[in-house]
Amino acid sequence: MRQTDDVIVNCAAYFEGERVKTWTDLEALVGWRDHCRGFVWLGLRIPSEEELGRACDLLDLDDVSAAELLRPHTRPVLSIDGPTTYLVLRTARYDDRDENIVLGEMTVLVGPDAVLSVRHGQASPLSAMRAEMERTGQGLQHGPWGVFASIIDRVIADYAPALDGFENDSVEAERDVFSDSRFQPVKRLYKLKREVRELLVAVDSLQDPLLRLIRHKGSQMPDAALADLNEAADQLDRTVTRIQSLSNLLDAALTASLAQISVQQNEDMRRISAWVAMAAVPTLIAGVYGMNFDHFPELHWTYGYPLVLGVMGGIVGLMYRGFKRGGWF
Repeated sequence: MRQTDDVIVNCAAYFEGERVKTWTDLEALVGWRDHCRGFVWLGLRIPSEEELGRACDLLDLDDVSAAELLRPHTRPVLSIDGPTTYLVLRTARYDDRDENIVLGEMTVLVGPDAVLSVRHGQASPLSAMRAEMERTGQGLQHGPWGVFASIIDRVIADYAPALDGFENDSVEAERDVFSDSRFQPVKRLYKLKREVRELLVAVDSLQDPLLRLIRHKGSQMPDAALADLNEAADQLDRTVTRIQSLSNLLDAALTASLAQISVQQNEDMRRISAWVAMAAVPTLIAGVYGMNFDHFPELHWTYGYPLVLGVMGGIVGLMYRGFKRGGWF
């Protein structure tokens, strides 16, 4: 088994908004209620099934399957049926170099006097948030539900930076569509569209669990925690609207890019057709004169050859002028 320090991000007991006890080992939590008052907030990162199960037992987070919690989830999951309420959130960050969304998971379990947060992935670290809450006391003074609401709010707030990176690259790709360059970023637009669709599925599917949580558990929460959850729900709604707008922008840019390619192909075909038409004139005249008959106009005249060349050049020049005026070149 790994060292406990590698699994525990932070573990502390809080009473009236202040940290009163700190642990660095899971087994040290045995009988913690006999040594301190308040509630415990335990943060874990990528625990094993055994470690997560042990943490739930120590915090009396009953009727929870560690195997189920650690199973990868494609959508948020809410459980409010048993004595322990838990919510699986999808975290997100934007990798600007590869232009893709990196999704992770944040599972938050809450009981009468304990909160357990389990993070998988690099997005939405809670260390800075916990430090700020300890400095101000905001959230901690409202007990486990206050911490629960603050974590949900943090995960939802972190969608905004991911979207900022998405928007910058999407606007850049849209600008390339209407640039003077013949290059069209179709592949890039398809990739961005696929990534924004993946983000939309992860974020949009959180709306129903969050509203159910507020509806069924709101009466058990302190007013401040409930207000924080309602504000998080409003922010989530704005985030979904923003993602949908970005998706529509990419759809429009992709359609415009394909239209630009079609226009370019039509212009290329017109140029090719014009050159073929102009080349056909001297080819036809040369072909006629190349049939080796004796009776051709000006065949034996000294200036017949340059005259025919001049006629060819004149006709081709008039054709080029006509095509130029018609916008074919």
